[in-house]
Amino acid sequence: MSQELVAVFFYISLLIFTGCISFKRKQTESDFILGGRNLNYWLTALAAHASDMSSWLFMGYPALIFATGLQNSWVAIGLIAFMFLNWQFIAPKIRIATEYYASMTFSSFFESRFSDTSGLIRIFTALLSFFFFSIYISSGLMGLGILVESLFHVPYFTGVTISLAIVVPYLFIGGYRTLAYLDLFQGLFLMVVICAVPIAAIYHIGGVESLKISLQSYPYALQLIPNFSWKEIASLLLVSIGWGLGYFGQPHIITKFMGIRQANEMHKSKYIGMTWQCITLSAATLIGVIGIVVFSKGLIDPQLIFINLVHLLFPSFLSGFILCAVLAATISTMDSQILVLASSLAEDFYKRIFRRNASSKEIVWVSRIAILLVATIAYFISSKKYSTIFELVSYAWCGLGSTFGPLLIFSLYWKKANKYGAWAGIAVGGIISALWPYIDRKFLQSQLAPIIPAFFLSSLAIWSISYYTHNYCIGKKS
Repeated sequence: MSQELVAVFFYISLLIFTGCISFKRKQTESDFILGGRNLNYWLTALAAHASDMSSWLFMGYPALIFATGLQNSWVAIGLIAFMFLNWQFIAPKIRIATEYYASMTFSSFFESRFSDTSGLIRIFTALLSFFFFSIYISSGLMGLGILVESLFHVPYFTGVTISLAIVVPYLFIGGYRTLAYLDLFQGLFLMVVICAVPIAAIYHIGGVESLKISLQSYPYALQLIPNFSWKEIASLLLVSIGWGLGYFGQPHIITKFMGIRQANEMHKSKYIGMTWQCITLSAATLIGVIGIVVFSKGLIDPQLIFINLVHLLFPSFLSGFILCAVLAATISTMDSQILVLASSLAEDFYKRIFRRNASSKEIVWVSRIAILLVATIAYFISSKKYSTIFELVSYAWCGLGSTFGPLLIFSLYWKKANKYGAWAGIAVGGIISALWPYIDRKFLQSQLAPIIPAFFLSSLAIWSISYYTHNYCIGKKS
């Protein structure tokens, strides 16, 4: 126990050291929110991907594979395919467009792009961001609470409290640039760890051949497609698309594209980031498959599969240090989400509604206060432990993807999209995604991911209302 505690303190000390050497004392509003748009392609790549993978990578996703086998690796396939599309078609354009409009948040970009002087776009995006991000951040705190509870045998509530005390201080001080350097360090660290654990586990059970023989007793484990009926194939593709589509509307990932120094370096970031993602998701999938053999009698809480494997395979100090990878993954996601949401509250609420002439220094301090507010709300949600990590992440991921994804694509690729379509798209996407689990459970029982109907209906609303209002305005002028 004491050795694991020493390992965790050692890791936290590394984080503090990394944060200190990357800290920039005099920070403008742009420095705090976007790092002055001056990050190199390595930082951009690892920051984008490390902020994507939370405790879900170590706990939620392996638990899914452990319970159902490779058929749910379609989740990872969808994520890889659509993240590549995100890098290819969204990243360069959003970097150029946000600099052109001098925008630092999603809300301010949409407002400038659609010439919305009413403030409705900012208010809609800020409110829906607040709702979905609070749930997303609480899932990260929940993962950290479970980790601390498992490591040190303290009550879950205490674990959540300790976790929040780790995350907030350096985020409060450092801003975007500090987070980028921390994400670089933590991204490399968690990639090494998530690869080392399945390698050690395979060695523990006698090698690859032994694993293959053992898996013969669990035929479902290696079935990527359980049966080749059209219904089954369609179901798996919908799972893949349901997760992948979300990438187009995740502010904490998209803002990483906005901070790169040169848009023409984005292709370098793309290949570095995609290599990282393929390696980490493959290793996480392997952890779930190996767990089927190692824990053949099952686990009380499948979310602890990675933690139990580490305790089984490694001595106390090393296991504590390895389990800091869960800490790394969660912190990398949570800090990006909190910063994006806090920046939105400062830029899109405070500055837009109350203090249009607020100084850069004032906005930085309001962002810091917003960080404390967001963290406190997420703390209370996570302390109740309403659901599993996977379910919370899925709900928030779909909500953000549906709210912002369609509008981001239309704003970059369709000149006729206007503010009326934008209002409708944000509202339809966010509301449908938020209510879909209830509607589906009560009336349809389709088990369809919320993002699929919400993304489609949001896109339809943007196109139809923009098209008809555009034609109406032209007709009225003529």
